[in-house]
Amino acid sequence: MRHVILGNGPTGVVAAETIRKKRPDDEIVIVGDEHERPYSRMAIPYLLEGKIAESGTLLRHDRDHWAKTRIDLLEARATAIDTAAKTVALSNGSAIPYDRLLIATGSKPVRPPIPGMDLADVVSCWTLEDARKIMDRLRPGARVLQMGAGFIGMIIMEAIATTVNKTGGKLTVVEMGDRVVPRMMTPAASGLIREWNEKAGVEFLTSTRVTAVEQNKPHGGLLTPVFKEKNPKDRVTVTFGDGSARNFDFVICATGVAPVTDYLAGSGIEIGKLGGIVVDNHMQTTVPGIYAAGDCTESLDFSTGEHMVNAIQPNAADQALVAGANMAGGHALTRGGLRMNVLETFGLISTSYGQWWGAEGGEHVEAIDAPEFRYIRLEFLGDKVIGATVVGRTHHIGALRGLIQTGVKLTPEWKARLMTDPNKFMDAYLACGQSAA
Repeated sequence: MRHVILGNGPTGVVAAETIRKKRPDDEIVIVGDEHERPYSRMAIPYLLEGKIAESGTLLRHDRDHWAKTRIDLLEARATAIDTAAKTVALSNGSAIPYDRLLIATGSKPVRPPIPGMDLADVVSCWTLEDARKIMDRLRPGARVLQMGAGFIGMIIMEAIATTVNKTGGKLTVVEMGDRVVPRMMTPAASGLIREWNEKAGVEFLTSTRVTAVEQNKPHGGLLTPVFKEKNPKDRVTVTFGDGSARNFDFVICATGVAPVTDYLAGSGIEIGKLGGIVVDNHMQTTVPGIYAAGDCTESLDFSTGEHMVNAIQPNAADQALVAGANMAGGHALTRGGLRMNVLETFGLISTSYGQWWGAEGGEHVEAIDAPEFRYIRLEFLGDKVIGATVVGRTHHIGALRGLIQTGVKLTPEWKARLMTDPNKFMDAYLACGQSAA
């Protein structure tokens, strides 16, 4: 049997190795469109910060790993899927047949339709090649503008700010939302995170957007006298929503990502309202024998029962294990994904789990110690904790995930205690969880 996996990131690799363990004699082919050995995008910020070399981003360091596991790597991009013929058309002009197919093509950066976004000095931070472009532009004293302060943007932010701060440079982050990480944190939590990172030298501009990026002229023009450096032609001018304009060395676009599904048109594979591939609890698509996992999927949120695109690596790895097991003939199931974000910026760790924004008819409790940058908020629906937001605390934080994911029912006494002091969540988890067991 031939298993074809589209995508050579963590999802594809985990699925391939899961299949190999269960099906030692089957043929496995991983198709990836980057001229790189399989690597983790989550390691790129550490590369930018100089904490690791490029080799540190690799998922498997042994060059012979793929030969030893008899997993073939093919450099190409899928352009179409013929589900009737069971073939995948590739960018190199060939077509590869499959018996079982896994779609793990992940996400791609989204660039807003703004004039100048195609300039060479407007770069994304998504691939190793993007990282090389950024490192090439991080000259001493560089002034950098980053568009986007979402989860991915904030991870990139620390790496860039750490680098430019060492040489007298400056990082400015612009976010069109009213706060940083608006889709991960409550307003109070976001406020603490912003203040903490401003103390580290990062400038934030919220509730505004970039409206244009222009390349500066090497000679003449109004902006030329601003620059005293030898390479004024490498600079850009950015115009903001309020009409103001500022000069930067280059711009990093981190305005979000979207599932890669464009090549699936006409395949019969259902794409959901959020743009992801619809999968069931076996990670199978609407076409039998074709599975999907990772950032490109639209799967069930176990806590809300609604579909979501949960583009985080732990979720992708969990889905890959289920998909790989089922492609190998197993009967693995997923209960659905858990919204889970863990963000570290300059030593401040922030987390959110489940329905951190709350639910209609629910209750919440919030405790904040602003001088110490400590915050916790719990969301309740009936006798269960359904969501949580925490800043500045890591001790026993896994118990919050346990409370939410296992659906522990709180006794009236323990719910009352948590409504008085939400920091007692570990005690509640042990007491109510053990009682239920």
